[in-house]
Amino acid sequence: MTSDLDLAGVFIPGLLVLLGTSYGIYRLLHRLLARIGAYAHVWHPALFDIALYFSVLGASVLFMEHVLP
Repeated sequence: MTSDLDLAGVFIPGLLVLLGTSYGIYRLLHRLLARIGAYAHVWHPALFDIALYFSVLGASVLFMEHVLP
C-alpha cells in the first residue's frame, strides 16, 4: 500500500490512517467483549488485547488492499 492521504498539502501515510481507524475499531470490540464478559475466559488480557489490535489492523490492511488495488 503506497497511497498517501493529502490533507491541505500535508501528506499523511496510508498506514497511519489505518492505524488510527484500527484503534477505533479495536476500542469498540474491547468494550463489547468486556461488556459480555469474554475477558473472564482469557488467560492474559493484555496479550489478548494486543493480538486483537493486530488482528483488526491486519484485516483492515487486507480489506484496503482488496478494495483499492
